[in-house]
Amino acid sequence: FEDFKYITEHHDIGFMMFPAYGKGFEIGDKKAYKDILLTSANSLASRFNPKVGTIRSWSNKMHPRWQQHITIIDNMLNLELLFWAAKNGGDAKMFDIAVTHAETTMKNHFREDLTSWHVLEYDSISGAVLNRHTKQGYADDSRWSRGQAWGVYGYTMVYKETKDKRFLEFAEKLADKYISLLPEDRVPCWDFDVASDPKEEKDASAAAVVAAALLDLSELSEDKEKQVFYYNEALKMLQSLGSTSYSAVGKADSFLLHSTGAKSLGHEIDVALIYADYYYIEALSRLKNLQNK
Repeated sequence: FEDFKYITEHHDIGFMMFPAYGKGFEIGDKKAYKDILLTSANSLASRFNPKVGTIRSWSNKMHPRWQQHITIIDNMLNLELLFWAAKNGGDAKMFDIAVTHAETTMKNHFREDLTSWHVLEYDSISGAVLNRHTKQGYADDSRWSRGQAWGVYGYTMVYKETKDKRFLEFAEKLADKYISLLPEDRVPCWDFDVASDPKEEKDASAAAVVAAALLDLSELSEDKEKQVFYYNEALKMLQSLGSTSYSAVGKADSFLLHSTGAKSLGHEIDVALIYADYYYIEALSRLKNLQNK
């Protein structure tokens, strides 16, 4: 899907290109991927609105319900592509765009209790927040579990790239909040606000995303107790995901079962999802590297 590098009508180009071409470049030594990644980063950066301070996630024709500048919490994961581009021959402004997006999201996207909304609608001219909604969560004011996971992972990654202590402190607060909401098996319901109903589906993808982030936090945190805490929590999550309750081994052509993409939209309910597998393998890889150290 090399031609995806030219996509400018939505933000998912970061999700689409960096896990494939970025890891291919870094791990597989695919030097030819560099230009593909830089073009992809330019396409993503074209969606940045300096008046708002974020990258616009969706366009009006995709989501006519929202007419202004839409930014979703998922967008934090796309910043990794911009950070990479700034370090590998791309325009240095990519770094600034990523940092500004993270700062604006940190300011506007989170409630006082450190949980996040899914969708924010900004005035594209003034930058004012117009509305806070959800698309994949249970309700506008509910706590969609993978949205919380994107926040934990996103701000951990931003700290890795910037070494700005603000982002480390925020990542730790988001992680602590997320962990406090978990059930005994460490795999959340698809939305924390429906978790009291045993019939509601789980989301293994959220657990995989956070496990990968916590292993990084276990190295990045400056508090020794937090290092141990995050490592142990990640281990519990991975042990649960690797158990017969969630493992797809011998059951399906995937690594994990029981993920939920968008129950509120009526699709991807209690299924295997490719991004659940991706972050699960990333988490296991990080765990192996930590143990080798």
